[in-house]
Amino acid sequence: MAAPAKQQQQRAWSLVAAPVFFSVSLWLLCSAPQVGGDQSQGAIFLREFTLIRRESLNEDFLSDLLNTNHRIEDTSSRTARSEEDRDTLWDAWGSWSECSRTCGGGASYSLRRCLSSKSCEGRNIRYRTCSNVDCPPEAGDFRTQQCSAHNDVKYQGQFYEWLPVSNDPDNPCSLKCQAKGTSFVVELAPKVLDGTRCYTESLDMCISGLCQIVGCDHQLGSTVKEDNCGVCNGDGSTCRLVRGQYKSQLLANKPDDTVVVIPYGSRHVRLVLKGPDHLYLETKTLQGLKGENSLGSTGSFLVDNSSVDLQKFPDKEILRMPGPLTADFTVKIRYAGAADSTVQFIFYQPIIHRWRETDFFPCSASCGGGYQLTSAECYDLRSNRVVSDQYCHYYPENIKPKPKLQECNLDPCPASDGYKQIMPYDLYHPLPRWESTPWTACSSSCGGGIQSRTISCVEEDIQGLVSSVEEWKCMYTPKMPIVQPCNIFDCPKWLAQEWSPCTVTCGQGLRYRVVLCIDHRGMHTGGCTAKTKPHIKEECIVPTPCYKPKEKLPVEAKLPWYKQAQELEEGAIVSEEPTFIPETWSACSVTCGVGIQVRLVKCQVLLSFSQSVADLPIDECEGPKPASERACYGGPCNGETSEYSPEEADVFYGGSQDFDELHDWEYEGFTECSESCAGGVQEAVVACLNKQTREFADENLCVSSRRPPQLLKACNLEPCPPRWETGQWSSCSLTCGVGLQTRDVFCSHLLSRETNETVILADGLCHKPQPIQVQACNRFDCPPSWYLSEWQQCSVSCGEGTQKRNAICRKMLNTGLSAIINSSLCPPLPFSSLVRPCAVATCARHQRPSHKQTPLIMAQKKVFIQTRKQRKLHFVVGGYAYLLPKTSVILRCPVRRFRKPMITWEKDGKRLISSAHVTIAPYGYMKIHRLKPSDTGTYTCTAGLAREHFVIKLIGGHNKRMAALSLGMMKEEEATRKASLNEALHAQEKHQNGILFNGSKTEKRGLLTDPSSRYDDIVSRLLEYRGWPHDHPEPWEAQDSAERNISSEEDQGQEYTLPFTMVASQDRLDDILRNLSQQPEEVQDVYSKQLVAQLAHEIFKSHLEHQESLFKTQGSRVSSASVEVPFSKYFSEFTSSLRTSSAEAHLSSSPELTNGSRGPHRKPAILKKISAAQQLSASEVVTHLGHTVVLASGTLSVLLHCEAVGNPKPTISWAKNGEVVQFSKRILLQPDDSLQILEPVEEDVGFYTCNATNALGSDSVSIAVTLAGKPLIKTSRATLVNKELPAVTVDIGSTVKTILGANVTINCQVAGVPEAELTWFRNKIKLAPGHYLQDGSLQIENVSLSDQGLYSCRAANIRGQITESTQLLVLDPPQFPHRLEDMAAALSITGPGVPSVITSPSGTRKVLSPGSSVLIGCPVNGHPAPNITWFHAGQPLSMPHHVLSSGEIIQILNISLDYQGEISCMAQNEAGLLVQKTSLTVQDYWWSVDKMSPCSASCGNKGLQYHQLRCLLDRAQVNISHCMEKPKPALQPVACNRRDCPSRWMVTSWSHCTQSCGGGIQTRRVTCQKLTAAGSSMPMSNDACAQLSKRPVDTQSCNRQLCVEWATSAWGQCNGPCIGSRLAVQHRQVFCRTRDGISVPSDQCSSLPRPLSTQNCWTDACGVHWRVSLWTLCTATCGNYGFQSRRVECVRVRTNKPVQEHYCAWRPRPANWQRCNITPCENIECRDTTRYCEKVKQLKLCQLAQFKSRCCGTCGKA
Repeated sequence: MAAPAKQQQQRAWSLVAAPVFFSVSLWLLCSAPQVGGDQSQGAIFLREFTLIRRESLNEDFLSDLLNTNHRIEDTSSRTARSEEDRDTLWDAWGSWSECSRTCGGGASYSLRRCLSSKSCEGRNIRYRTCSNVDCPPEAGDFRTQQCSAHNDVKYQGQFYEWLPVSNDPDNPCSLKCQAKGTSFVVELAPKVLDGTRCYTESLDMCISGLCQIVGCDHQLGSTVKEDNCGVCNGDGSTCRLVRGQYKSQLLANKPDDTVVVIPYGSRHVRLVLKGPDHLYLETKTLQGLKGENSLGSTGSFLVDNSSVDLQKFPDKEILRMPGPLTADFTVKIRYAGAADSTVQFIFYQPIIHRWRETDFFPCSASCGGGYQLTSAECYDLRSNRVVSDQYCHYYPENIKPKPKLQECNLDPCPASDGYKQIMPYDLYHPLPRWESTPWTACSSSCGGGIQSRTISCVEEDIQGLVSSVEEWKCMYTPKMPIVQPCNIFDCPKWLAQEWSPCTVTCGQGLRYRVVLCIDHRGMHTGGCTAKTKPHIKEECIVPTPCYKPKEKLPVEAKLPWYKQAQELEEGAIVSEEPTFIPETWSACSVTCGVGIQVRLVKCQVLLSFSQSVADLPIDECEGPKPASERACYGGPCNGETSEYSPEEADVFYGGSQDFDELHDWEYEGFTECSESCAGGVQEAVVACLNKQTREFADENLCVSSRRPPQLLKACNLEPCPPRWETGQWSSCSLTCGVGLQTRDVFCSHLLSRETNETVILADGLCHKPQPIQVQACNRFDCPPSWYLSEWQQCSVSCGEGTQKRNAICRKMLNTGLSAIINSSLCPPLPFSSLVRPCAVATCARHQRPSHKQTPLIMAQKKVFIQTRKQRKLHFVVGGYAYLLPKTSVILRCPVRRFRKPMITWEKDGKRLISSAHVTIAPYGYMKIHRLKPSDTGTYTCTAGLAREHFVIKLIGGHNKRMAALSLGMMKEEEATRKASLNEALHAQEKHQNGILFNGSKTEKRGLLTDPSSRYDDIVSRLLEYRGWPHDHPEPWEAQDSAERNISSEEDQGQEYTLPFTMVASQDRLDDILRNLSQQPEEVQDVYSKQLVAQLAHEIFKSHLEHQESLFKTQGSRVSSASVEVPFSKYFSEFTSSLRTSSAEAHLSSSPELTNGSRGPHRKPAILKKISAAQQLSASEVVTHLGHTVVLASGTLSVLLHCEAVGNPKPTISWAKNGEVVQFSKRILLQPDDSLQILEPVEEDVGFYTCNATNALGSDSVSIAVTLAGKPLIKTSRATLVNKELPAVTVDIGSTVKTILGANVTINCQVAGVPEAELTWFRNKIKLAPGHYLQDGSLQIENVSLSDQGLYSCRAANIRGQITESTQLLVLDPPQFPHRLEDMAAALSITGPGVPSVITSPSGTRKVLSPGSSVLIGCPVNGHPAPNITWFHAGQPLSMPHHVLSSGEIIQILNISLDYQGEISCMAQNEAGLLVQKTSLTVQDYWWSVDKMSPCSASCGNKGLQYHQLRCLLDRAQVNISHCMEKPKPALQPVACNRRDCPSRWMVTSWSHCTQSCGGGIQTRRVTCQKLTAAGSSMPMSNDACAQLSKRPVDTQSCNRQLCVEWATSAWGQCNGPCIGSRLAVQHRQVFCRTRDGISVPSDQCSSLPRPLSTQNCWTDACGVHWRVSLWTLCTATCGNYGFQSRRVECVRVRTNKPVQEHYCAWRPRPANWQRCNITPCENIECRDTTRYCEKVKQLKLCQLAQFKSRCCGTCGKA
């Protein structure tokens, strides 16, 4: 099947060798990293390979690249090189590599090496496929194997089972795998192994990560495919296409029907059912086995080993079977509804009856020579038997093979004498032959006809008599055709020319064309049918509206190639999507040297409705932003020459050069190769040589500036021999005992060191001993540890039981063995490690429901406080207990619907087991013997899924240290004991920074405290409380040890005392905590004492009631009167003490009740009352702040209380809805500062705020007064500007301006009956409830610019809704930006080439020359955008300047000394200000003398040194162009190295070679001379030079190349193309050869003048000319439609006989038609000029002027 389009595109790339030329030939190989170990050998690819489109590959190129026709070479063939190899200096092809796979199709490659130091044309690698045999079924998919190889490798810390992800359209050759059971897809390797199929339905394979084309012939690069019949490169003749349609005619009594029978071997089956019915299959194999498949659901499955794919839709089913089918498939349809269904089917059916050639028939003669023929028989492929010929004739695709003929029985006949010569068979007995009659006349004169003849088989005997015989005797030769086509040239036809332009330039007009009758030779002729002639005139519409277009500005001429290339590179047009549009580059900032160019890059969008371009913010455009700055080069600067060559020096200073330099730098060989194999580097040795003697000389004798650059070349490119490579050791498998470490060891073959390309080889190819792969590690004894066995079976067969296992104390030794040791040496083992509960299937119960209910623990939510020493206490889980040390505790876990022996206990999350101190008893009990500090914590009872906790805390313990409590403590130690208790209970609070009692804010914000310490503070205050009855012993006084606890009190006396253990409900304590959290911090301490006193009152009262009921229950003989007195007495005393202590606490802590001078100063705090509004009567309501008052129809008075504390005493004032309350007869201020509203009306509805103020501050609390109706919102219309606070809080309705990073809280206090629902919006978009706090306030943390907007609070109930809003504006103070690219670009665009400087908070500096200009930038960020003011020397800038870019840039022209100093800019907005500055210094450019240049000579009399000049500004070197107008200092060169030179060899030039080719000799003269300091040359003896360097040679060979010459062949015939009258072209071959006649490549003769290979010649064949006939009559007498034609033909000059036109092609062909009579017609003829006139008449459009004239003829008749 064809791969999808994307797969085709992916496969459309192939590797193609393209020659790449290097100065040094490098054999560079690269390979993909190995994924699967040594399973395959990575394919090799070369750097000079490139990718080309598959469509551009022609057949010859592919076959040359992929070597489909090359002979496979082995190693021995390297010695024999082909002619091509010798020409191009390639080494022979190497042997083929091992196949990358053993089956299923792999890849192999072969390499060769370039032997030339120059470039080699061609490729150095070739590929072929291999192992093209099917893998066994059990082998599995190759890609699947590669994925599964990663199953035992952890990925991101865990193991996965990987499945392949095939047919990736983007990268089919990467190994992408999916974790089984997930949608997790990972690329485990960038490349699959070579030979892996790119796509599941394709033979294309991956080689080195690229998809390569593979044909069905398994050849790489082959485009051969299977035909529809499954035959590779077949012509489709072995099968036929079957297609049809079936319409169901199902009835109720006929539930199914057969659609089609698809035979065995069919392919590409597709059926589409449309309708309510369903398809199903019946199969029958060739062995007769039958089957049926109902096709019940969508999916892919196998039916008799044939793949079937079904897609089911509500009204359609699609069935596909790729084939070939392995059985006969009968497709049936099953009735499913009243409507009819249709089935369309198509498939390719194999032609099962084929022609088969027979053996040869018997010989026609028994001796003396005869002939015999073969025939063809029809063969059934399924039954393997011969059938009648009619079966094969049934298929038109079947072509019967022709018979073959051969000679036979050539031995002489017995009647001969044995010496008769046997003549050749065809002369002795001529063979039968075909004979034909003449062809009949053609059935058509043009356009293709047929003619026929008859063919018969005849045989001629020895006497020459010809007779007709059977046709099969002639079948040894092809039978001549009996029908042939004739007159196949086209009939004359109308040919329409191009349309003329429209007659108008806008709106509607006409256009015309010429229509000619042309024959098959292109000649204008007759014979065309008039009815089919195309029309020659039609209407046309020009889309331009008929008004004068707006003149466009003239287009500026483009710069040359640079501008064009720039536009090609960066061309971008504005579209309807935001696009980066770069403007043109500015001019280079310098005129010489290196500068910069800048441009502006905008984000723009095309507004389609107005066709205008709009600028957008830069972040609206996606993708990379084009560069806004680049370097540019203005050419060399004139004065930028600091070093002069000696030649320049001579010219400059008037010197002269007497003789050539004798020494010069030259390359003298290369260093040793840096590597012995796989590619190293050699560096060329640069030496100073005597040019005459060729000997080495001192480097000082050569000019250093002429030293040639470093030259490198590659060397030792052959691959390294195989060697062992080792990986890193893995981590040790064990931490003690004896662990193991492993590492990878593999035999590798380094091919290229540059690309680090390594090939993994078989281990046998590495000859050295293989390194070890495993070693021992961590060899020391392990500490003793428990070794647990497997769990045994559950103890019961149903229900809940236990499981056990054994534990052995063992020790792992450093020998790897383990030893069993005494169990005491191992750490303690928890009991739960050996026994655990287990649950099996529920036991069957009669007449009971089978479902199991959840266990339930009967917990008690109470808090217990022990006040006296007791021996033992009983508790039930669910509560808290504050106990004294050494008390024993029995804790019970009452449970329902659970077996009590299965209950487990934990302490602080760890399982508890029985010990000497803690006993775990059955049936849900546990006991702690004599509490100690380590027993504090949370105890958890677990029953199945149910869990309950019990918290135990120790009184007197601090940081788990026990405070000693003796039995004989004295009363005077009470203070110490209470302090110890207070310290113990407050320890946790101190560590939590007051989270519990003084941390209501934290609780409000949702921060969780430690649950076990929730009640510590209340218990501490309760034990500190002094208001208990005074006539009983102190609660801390030691008691007799025989006393009982609250649950088992044994004291029968009638003394009513403080309880041994106080009990309080957790709900009551939670209420106290909740009330405290709502109070201001200033009054929490006072209010808490009141609440604790109230709690103590409740506890003592409940204790007395419990004692009384207990006493009555025990049946005491004491009278009720004597009992009631003590109870009432104790209770009344306690109540009075409660009032007293409460008053004392209030007195001692309330500043307003003390003298101001004595009490501490405090800011005001308003007390909030917990109780709701009190309805004193039907008409009067009294309430405190913090509540809502709902006015009823009968309410006559509302009294609002406001109690405040503070020192000095606060002043109380009232406000309503933010405005001061105006008192009147109805609204009164009471003496206690309460506000009373008499006869309230609807206008009184609102929020009333009590403000308490003193010198230290203020406090305010609001209360809402509302009707039962629309809700109210407390609002504020103030504007808050926050510039420094980290957090601000405002009421809704105000405007907030705040700095970045602040926390903003917006309060939305709502009142309403019924209670209103609160909703927050931001910019009219609803916010989720998680954004605001529980009290309805909205908190915005860490405010940023994105948080700006309108925040609205909506309160709604069933009576209506109200919305108030707050505008949040974020202030960002001016800041110096982190990046300055935009400012730099703006400065460059504003003034290209103008000096610029950017200010900064710390200050910058710029040095300028007088008269120059400068741009100063002040980059700043902030919100709102800051205003910028410029200053000079601290005063506003008053000197001339230009302000640009909204004040961020100023430009100063003609700089003078007045501008020198500090220039600053101040950026200011609402959030703050920022000052940045720069300092301007005005200086001029000047020349500076730098160091001397090196001496121009090392000896002799011409050595000179020159001063080097630099251009400076403020002591910094600048471009030399700035100083060009400044006078240079007068400096003279300094003589140097004026000394005698060493003796040197001097040489003359070489003489002319004695031979021009074939080898000659040339000579020169060598002398030893010495150059003196005076400049003269002194001859020296040869010995003087020989000591310093070797004497140069004076004779050498020359012109050793072969003597070659151009040779030519004889001129060819003069029959080339005609180029003139009787003038043609003839050719000859020109080739290069040696004087011995041996041909050599043409480039060896390139230096010789090449003879001509083409020349003109004379021939009569070109004696031709164009002959024209007279013009025909014009087709019209006037108008624009007339034309006339003539005959034009090519004829010979002498004979006037026509010849083919190409002989006359050397001259232009005369026109064969032309327009004529093109003059306006007079309006005397009324005729139609458009072919639509009939339509005009039908539509009654003749009255319109434009149609009346065009349809004059038709409309005139109308």
